[in-house]
Amino acid sequence: MYQRRQSSETRVGQIGIGGSNPIRIQSMGTVDTNNTEGCVAQAKRIIDAGGELVRFTTQGIREAENMKNISAQLKADGYPTPLVADVHFTAHTADVAALYCEKVRINPGNYVDPGRTFKHLEYTDEEYAEELKKIEKKLVPFLNICKEHHTAVRIGVNHGSLSDRIMSRYGDTPEGIVESCMEFLRIFKREQFNDVVISIKASNTVVMVTTVRLLVQTMDKEGMHYPLHLGVTEAGEGEDGRIKSAVGIGALLTEGIGDTVRVSLSEEPEYEIPVARKLVDSIAECAALREQAEAGIKDDTITLEMHETDWESLQLKAAMAVGALLIDKKAHQLVIRNEGFSTEKLVELADGILQAARIKFTKTEYISCPGCGRTLYNLQETIARIKAATKDMVGLKIGIMGCIVNGPGEMADADYGYVGAGRGKISLYKAKECIEKNIPEEEAVDRLIDFIRKDRGL
Repeated sequence: MYQRRQSSETRVGQIGIGGSNPIRIQSMGTVDTNNTEGCVAQAKRIIDAGGELVRFTTQGIREAENMKNISAQLKADGYPTPLVADVHFTAHTADVAALYCEKVRINPGNYVDPGRTFKHLEYTDEEYAEELKKIEKKLVPFLNICKEHHTAVRIGVNHGSLSDRIMSRYGDTPEGIVESCMEFLRIFKREQFNDVVISIKASNTVVMVTTVRLLVQTMDKEGMHYPLHLGVTEAGEGEDGRIKSAVGIGALLTEGIGDTVRVSLSEEPEYEIPVARKLVDSIAECAALREQAEAGIKDDTITLEMHETDWESLQLKAAMAVGALLIDKKAHQLVIRNEGFSTEKLVELADGILQAARIKFTKTEYISCPGCGRTLYNLQETIARIKAATKDMVGLKIGIMGCIVNGPGEMADADYGYVGAGRGKISLYKAKECIEKNIPEEEAVDRLIDFIRKDRGL
């Protein structure tokens, strides 16, 4: 029986997250945050589509300060929706953003620790404790600013940007991801700062679901009940992006976990909102379908009986209903039955869900970010070109990332990667290894395809 996890309430401007509030839907802008007019227009499209929070990247002080102008214009135009600043690398940027935004997202992987380089670092227990003191020294003044200005905080841990410090001590594990979060949360608790939301994201649905479950258990043990933000990062676009999001987010929602949702698609951000809304509105129905499907598992096969007339609804609900069962390896085969759709389409859908749950790979997989103000090339056009050239490479995983923030890390299980390195410059990767740096954008796709073909003897 579906029952939502009880959490404390976090106030974000005029809305509440967690507690008795409905599950909130949000998205993130892709326009340069210095472009006030463009950000305002994009935020309006997100809000008009049903978005309840809008996030923009603030990679520096200038962008953080311009959030004041974006906020003022939106409010003047009758859009009081809370704005969220997304901060990486520069802690002082968070201090400035907290003056002008209703919420600030900080990433424990790089808020104080330097950017990830995949180096193994050795610490004594005393040295490790000193590193934690460095975090506290930066974090407490920030929290004091947030208290003064009634600004909420999201601790947003990304699997792709864990610090070398965490990786060296805990490895690339759910335990390491959770500890990265808990280090910050313990400081929040000591400082009696409670307007906090937590997210743990990964492009791998199994990692995402396993880690969020572990986080909930760990918080419960330490008397913490903060609201949770759910998302599968770098999910991709089109059908694959929707299915992958529904498998990961849906697995947790049907277990009662989650207080706010962002579906990350490599499309215009307002297109994410209806997908997230369908997931949230289908929780009880899909939880019941999951129970029926689990009870009927036979010969390692889940048989899902559906009665949908809309193809996207079928995709999302089917993926959501069986996501947890597949991630938990309750079965390794899936049959979907639904009148009105051909057997061929239903088999393709089942294969897509099995691939999203990391059970069986039947096509090329693309790990692509949704883009943001840090993206300095045409992401959607590039994805289309790479997909067209590699669509027949079954089982191959290709990462297509707008910038370096999560690039090499989120592509940890990708075979090859295409990462924005600067304006008009691209770096290419084989797994975690950078094989070519700062290639002109106009040459980069062809160079990637050539390298893949040579590397694989095609």
